[in-house]
Amino acid sequence: MSERALEKLAILADAAKYDVSCSSSGSDRKNKNKGLGDTGAGICHTYTEDGRCVSLLKILLTNYCIYDCAYCVSRRSNDIKRAAFTVQEVVDLTINFYRRNYIEGLFLSSGIFKDPDYTMERLVRIAKKLRNEHNFNGYIHLKTIPGASQELIYEAGLYADRLSINLEIPTTSGLKLLAPEKDHQQMARPMDYIRNTIIQTREEKKIIKSTPKFVPAGQSTQMIIGAAKESDWQIIHAAQHFYKTYQLKRVYYSGYVPISNDTRLPALGTAVPMVRENRLYQTDWLLRFYKFEASEILNPTNPLLDLDIDPKLSWALRNMHQFPVDINRASYEMLLRVPGIGVTSAKKIVAARKFSKLRVIHLEKIGISLSKAKYFITCQGYQQQFVHLQADKIKHYILSQSTSKYIKGTSQQMQLF
Repeated sequence: MSERALEKLAILADAAKYDVSCSSSGSDRKNKNKGLGDTGAGICHTYTEDGRCVSLLKILLTNYCIYDCAYCVSRRSNDIKRAAFTVQEVVDLTINFYRRNYIEGLFLSSGIFKDPDYTMERLVRIAKKLRNEHNFNGYIHLKTIPGASQELIYEAGLYADRLSINLEIPTTSGLKLLAPEKDHQQMARPMDYIRNTIIQTREEKKIIKSTPKFVPAGQSTQMIIGAAKESDWQIIHAAQHFYKTYQLKRVYYSGYVPISNDTRLPALGTAVPMVRENRLYQTDWLLRFYKFEASEILNPTNPLLDLDIDPKLSWALRNMHQFPVDINRASYEMLLRVPGIGVTSAKKIVAARKFSKLRVIHLEKIGISLSKAKYFITCQGYQQQFVHLQADKIKHYILSQSTSKYIKGTSQQMQLF
């Protein structure tokens, strides 16, 4: 690799670190005709649908950009070192890194130089070369450029496993303030087109088996959190809207990293705490897998997530009138709402109680977190002991248990040395 290519790689890999919306879950592309790579195998790390960790070359095609979004390190007014790969350079990097077993796929985004179509056409050419000229069957995630033509988006969907379009700022007012050259409709139009084309292709494939796959791993988006001082309520309502309207596979949340003294932005040194990102991802999990509605988790009078406890426990403590739940009689949907019981555990409970009444010892073997669940359940031989406790007391006890476990674990680790 030439010295200039290495310099470009250093610049454009570093610029890509702010984009967190990469995941290879959902793709089932298989290696065929002795090609190169396979998305089913498990330099950013992500996870396949079955939980295996895979590595992706994560780069920008260029960090030149015609837009001047206040929150973006690549904005045109920022005084940074610029670089741009050629189409062939990205293809060569991907193939060479794969052959060295560094990566198993490519995540490719870009700043926008000249215009959206000019940039998108180059992203498509890279994916097309990898698939057609090198028979590359590894995972490819392309970032769709807002404003690009439908013809280019369609072609991208034929070669990429996943497409993503960054929503960027969750609120319309926030986007107008920080990126006045952009609007959410510009991002929603390609999302709508991709959703409709995925549905259409799926239906056509039922009739014509040779119909080519279109974005087999679906589409995703990313929101920057904290740049426009939006509430968690606004964030999760926006996420729910995009899940339901555009059938997204994932919404990613990226805490804003202060990069300038722009008065529209939070002050330098006030980065979004990682725990807020974590709580938003936990809330996102509740929306996707636990059948919660955003309005149940937060509302305008309670707009912020509790950073001390997870959102499901927070909901339960605000709805103590729905507890205790009888493990042997409750519906699957209600079991999912018990703190300490996950999707897998709830399914095991429903299956196991067909044969006998479940007791605490059975729940322990199933693997539920009794340290949380015990405040919210009853079962055979176990009557709810904590019905007299107020929500704040339960929260205190659970937090105390977590602290004790942490101190105990730390003490044991120290003894090893």
